[in-house]
Amino acid sequence: MLKANSDKRRAKNGLPLKAKWRRDWQMVLLMIPGVVFLLVFFYLPVIGNVVAFQDFQPYLGIMHSEWNGLQNFVNLYANPDFWDALRNTLLLAAVQLLLFFPVPIGLALIVDSLVSNRFRRWFQTIAYLPHFLSWVLVVTLFQQSLGGAGFVNNLLRQAGLDPIPFMTNPDTFPLLVVAQLIWKDAGWAMIIFLAALTTVDVSLYEAAAADGAGRWRRLWHITLPALRTVIVLLLILRIGDILSVGFEQFILQRDSVGPGAAEVLDTFTYYAGVVGGDWSSGAAAGLAKGVVGALLLWGANSLAHRLGEPGIFQRRT
Repeated sequence: MLKANSDKRRAKNGLPLKAKWRRDWQMVLLMIPGVVFLLVFFYLPVIGNVVAFQDFQPYLGIMHSEWNGLQNFVNLYANPDFWDALRNTLLLAAVQLLLFFPVPIGLALIVDSLVSNRFRRWFQTIAYLPHFLSWVLVVTLFQQSLGGAGFVNNLLRQAGLDPIPFMTNPDTFPLLVVAQLIWKDAGWAMIIFLAALTTVDVSLYEAAAADGAGRWRRLWHITLPALRTVIVLLLILRIGDILSVGFEQFILQRDSVGPGAAEVLDTFTYYAGVVGGDWSSGAAAGLAKGVVGALLLWGANSLAHRLGEPGIFQRRT
């Protein structure tokens, strides 16, 4: 009886720690640089969030600055510029989610349907090459193409038409942002969906074709269900990161369209904390954004569990 219980505990707990170390010590050593990087550049800076609860003075430091409780958050929520930045952030995040998120899926389906491997490799290379360009270069290319003295407006002038303010119109700025994002990162995001499509058994397509299913029915009943788990996973991550729509892309175009259209939470934190010298308000805005993002991530993951999807982190059964 005791031996049976011991065998059950050993089966439940797995191998002893020494046996696991002998088996996986190489993997643990390879993990150490990544863990150190996360600790130094991600987890240790979290301690600096105490500035959000202080009247922080750089020359006094964290240890000697006065504590003021939640006053920084009260001042933040009474600031109309914060609410303008929040409104712009939510608007831009919604536009990105609706217009950008489906594009990598469509590109992956197009690449997967290509018969020629040579043309497929060429298409992939062209699609994800812009990802390696900085936002400075991307915005410059768009300015040279769509700006007031750009290629498109010069063609309109030669045709006797009035130029269109593509780069300076606050009303169409969300569409411009999404266009830049699609051109830069859609090809790179496509790689994840292509990796998911490689797991689909080819015999499923052959059996469906033998039963008379056309291309669209095979797409609907085989391809899209194979992508469902990945789509839900990336959608959860995007919802959790919905308040972080970007920094470089907006700060580079803030002067051309005005803060009323391009001011988001990230740029507001920069101008309030770094440029304006109000470090505590900037830290309060950043901390509030992080807490809301964590709650959204948890809520989206819980909803995925209710819909039968594994989500990001699974509940132990």
